[in-house]
Amino acid sequence: MKYVVLVAFLAILASLGAALFFMMRGDRTDKSKGHYMARALAVRVGLSIALFLGILLAWKLGYIQPTGLQLAH
Repeated sequence: MKYVVLVAFLAILASLGAALFFMMRGDRTDKSKGHYMARALAVRVGLSIALFLGILLAWKLGYIQPTGLQLAH
């Protein structure tokens, strides 16, 4: 499960980087860069929601257990 979460975080960061790339490249009059940037950000949001739902499902199925905070007294 740790590897799935790690890969999902890396995919989210890659999508965020792609959005930054599309925002910064080309001249300012290029209309298509906004389309590509919006698509990259939509993919990032979709991946974030899928990661959240995957963690919630893994918890419900018992694959992961909450440990709580370990507070020192």
